[in-house]
Amino acid sequence: MTDGPGSTPDMPSGWAAEQPPPYGGAAGASGPSWASPGAGAPQGANPSAPHPSAPHPALPYPGTPHSATPYAPHAGGQYGYRAPDAPRPGIIPLRPLTLGDILDGTIKLIRSNPRATLGLSAIVAAVTGIPAAIGQAISLGSLGDLIADPYSADTVNVPIAGLAAQYIGAILSYVMTFVGTTVLTGVLTRVLGRAVFGGRITVGEAWRLARSRVLALFGLVLLQALILLLPLLALAAVFVVLAAAGAFDSMGAATAGIGALFGLLFLLAYISYLLFFYTRLSLSAPAVVLEGRGVTDAMSRSWRLVKGDSWRVLGILLLTAILAAIISNVLAIPFTFGGSLLGMLNSGTTAGTVIAALLLAVGQVIASMITYPFQAGVTGLLYADRRMRAEAFDLVLQTAAAQNQSQGWIHAGVDDLWHPSYAAGTGAASGPQSGPQSGPYQGAPPYGPYGASGPSGPPYGPYGPQA
Repeated sequence: MTDGPGSTPDMPSGWAAEQPPPYGGAAGASGPSWASPGAGAPQGANPSAPHPSAPHPALPYPGTPHSATPYAPHAGGQYGYRAPDAPRPGIIPLRPLTLGDILDGTIKLIRSNPRATLGLSAIVAAVTGIPAAIGQAISLGSLGDLIADPYSADTVNVPIAGLAAQYIGAILSYVMTFVGTTVLTGVLTRVLGRAVFGGRITVGEAWRLARSRVLALFGLVLLQALILLLPLLALAAVFVVLAAAGAFDSMGAATAGIGALFGLLFLLAYISYLLFFYTRLSLSAPAVVLEGRGVTDAMSRSWRLVKGDSWRVLGILLLTAILAAIISNVLAIPFTFGGSLLGMLNSGTTAGTVIAALLLAVGQVIASMITYPFQAGVTGLLYADRRMRAEAFDLVLQTAAAQNQSQGWIHAGVDDLWHPSYAAGTGAASGPQSGPQSGPYQGAPPYGPYGASGPSGPPYGPYGPQA
């Protein structure tokens, strides 16, 4: 017995008297009625279907998007309930990415930061491509002289001089490209790290964030090149030893056939080797820049992230390389054709050589200013996708996005969230140091200053971000 009205089937204990009608129900003559969930469902309805106003079972915090579960529409009932879409504060949705998401995010990265992507890539391509363009223009000019006077007495020396100029220019461009693209990779990765949260970053700020990682990037590129070229270097050493021993002096037809078969098998094995290690080490550069790891640690990190999804990563990388090659050739062909034709017909004049070199350089710049950020963007977003799939990193990104939305601006401290200690299910010991300890996201991982739950619940209150 109680002094007041007790709980009845129409009004469970602790619920307000004025409640919405049940599914399909209507307010009675004397006011709204209420039934326990499922009791008032219409005929034929699925009793297990959630109420449209109730949170999805996969969401631990009502009102806060979560992505630890698949993102397909909910299958329950005839009400067409659909799980809320993942937030998209920046260039990608904060959930595991599809191929379309990666390509679309890369394009959005270029469009949202044109100065830091296209502008910087154009500068690097222009500086690094000048030696090769000059050498190629001189070589084409020498060929034009040979075509104009094929019976000249000193034509034998002209192609040699042109080829020497072309090779010297190419070598200088390769060295400069190595330096320029390595620095560019660090800067573009920093731009991408901020763009995921919807923030923009200047070239100067991106350089200040990336310059401490440039030496590690150089070491990474050199070590990766050594690993990828190791079988070729070993084969070259074997050939040198055999040639020194005179093994090729008395080679017959049968021996030549065996050698050709061995070369074919080696080529196939080397292609497999190249693709395998290229795929497993492809995410090392983002780990160096965004996580602050050393060279070998970043390679181990990439190996772990790619493991279990190698075929998908390889397919996306190959598709990216094909698309980049097509875009590069389409953009560069008009300038390359015009520069080559002018270089062969200018009869070695200084003005013609300069114009031909400029046309060739412009074609290279236009092609590279697109392909450089395109390839860097795909690699960076693949890295983010693998972290979201392997470490539930999308939970961290969504939590930070909710806080950014509540405060109305994007703090530079979001750059610290790429540290591996913020990954869900990992501890601070997973990174090279204990984790970032400054900025608005400092504190214990994985969700910021209060971890998985705050002093009185989820990090931003039971119904989303609190003021």
